[in-house]
Amino acid sequence: MASVAPSGFAAHTSADIQVKLLGWYDRHARRLPWRAPPGAALQDPYRVWLSEIMLQQTTVATVGPYYQGFLARWPDVDALAAAPLDQVLTAWAGLGYYARARNLHRCAQVVSEDLQGVFPDNEADLLKLPGIGAYTAAAVAAIAFGRRAVVVDGNVERVVARLFAVETPLPAAKAELKALTDTITPGRRAGDFAQAMMDLGATVCLPRQPKCLLCPLETHCRGRAAGSAADLPRRLPKKVKPTRHAVAFWLAGPEGALLLRRRPEKGLLGGMMEVPSTDWRDSRWQESEAVKAVPLAADWQALPGMVRHTFTHFHFEVTVWAAMTTRARLPKTAGRWVALDGLDGEALPTVMRKIIDHGLKQTADLRPASDG
Repeated sequence: MASVAPSGFAAHTSADIQVKLLGWYDRHARRLPWRAPPGAALQDPYRVWLSEIMLQQTTVATVGPYYQGFLARWPDVDALAAAPLDQVLTAWAGLGYYARARNLHRCAQVVSEDLQGVFPDNEADLLKLPGIGAYTAAAVAAIAFGRRAVVVDGNVERVVARLFAVETPLPAAKAELKALTDTITPGRRAGDFAQAMMDLGATVCLPRQPKCLLCPLETHCRGRAAGSAADLPRRLPKKVKPTRHAVAFWLAGPEGALLLRRRPEKGLLGGMMEVPSTDWRDSRWQESEAVKAVPLAADWQALPGMVRHTFTHFHFEVTVWAAMTTRARLPKTAGRWVALDGLDGEALPTVMRKIIDHGLKQTADLRPASDG
């Protein structure tokens, strides 16, 4: 079904927007490691897919080194599919949203094993792959295969909300913004157009203090004309994030090795390594409760201070108990010893590295307990 331009927004205006924006992109496109120059041949689907998964809810500056590191180790989808999941999780550590890494690995296996290493070239089939949602399917179809697809991320939502002066607040406005983006998406150079919209939002149509005088679409922007551009898109008030609490058990063993264990495959930080802890809950832990969860009998001491971390949906506060032991053999459920110089090779999420760093700074005076 053909898209219909909104009232008062003629088809020739959409064409003018396309010409102006693509012309601007040809001159001002950001040079990014996963991006081909404007107007160049289609890009490697593996590289487009890898970058788009990494960029979900993560900044371009953060993704760059991770992307280069993944390509150096796994230059194509078959190499990534053959890698052990633990290596992939370790290489991903620090990027957050770890379900993306597990789905990335599973998707690579499906493409490699079931599709002979060839990514589908259309949104419908891309959507069938693990970890690929509507945005990623559209982005890969447009950028890697030149398909006309409506690509809408946070930057594009902001540009379109201002361009059409959409007053409906997010997230309720998402469907409307995608429909409006459809009215200005061209049939040719759809991938360049999508990346141009992203670049416009990232460099000119900024969340605060947009650089309207530098915008190639200024004369078409209804938000600019109404004086409301800087206030768009509207958003509903954010819900207050709850705070969860835990006690983490920082245990140093023979030769200073630390006790780590693997988290369950499903759930938050699934499959990652962790410092053993109590459950994470809404109320603070009393000493009499937390002591029941220690991984090993030892002379546990509560360390000064607290480790704080913020996840997407909640804040996290961790009290750290520390102890030292001479016991080398551990109960099967406790975890395993990891040497300090081997921590970089473990799939440790940022919050766990914070806990480890806190323990290292606070335990200089601890001495091993007599374990019998």
